[in-house]
Amino acid sequence: MAGMVDEIYVTGRGSEPMRRVEEVRAASGGLEGDRYREGTGYWTVYGDVCEVTLIEGEDLDEIDRVDGISVKNGEHRRNIITRGVSLESLRGTRFRIGEAILEYDRPRPPCKHVQDMTEPGMTRALRRRGGICARVVEGGRIRTEDEIVTL
Repeated sequence: MAGMVDEIYVTGRGSEPMRRVEEVRAASGGLEGDRYREGTGYWTVYGDVCEVTLIEGEDLDEIDRVDGISVKNGEHRRNIITRGVSLESLRGTRFRIGEAILEYDRPRPPCKHVQDMTEPGMTRALRRRGGICARVVEGGRIRTEDEIVTL
């Protein structure tokens, strides 16, 4: 079974709360309306830009259950929450989500900034569970419940 998109989050400016959406358009440089495509992300000035970030929903469930850290409403600062796919298994691949084709870029470890914006313990809770960065190869719509298929 292919993985799927569980939730989608974007925000127009760095350090602003993430906003949950049902659909987003991937385009050259990232997701339309998201801070890193718009050049307004916190890490933009440091050149550490991820076009699209993904994180496993199963990891977020575990963080919530075991660590008691709130990660259910975009506090994780990632764009796409997945279900049923090991994101590490996408290393070295291109994959389709909805109409878009993405390419694995690198792991996305947590940073102190995410903890500064949320609560103590967030950086530790996301360690080894911070998700991945991906590049947009071919744009298109991404919706909740879209399949994630390796190409």
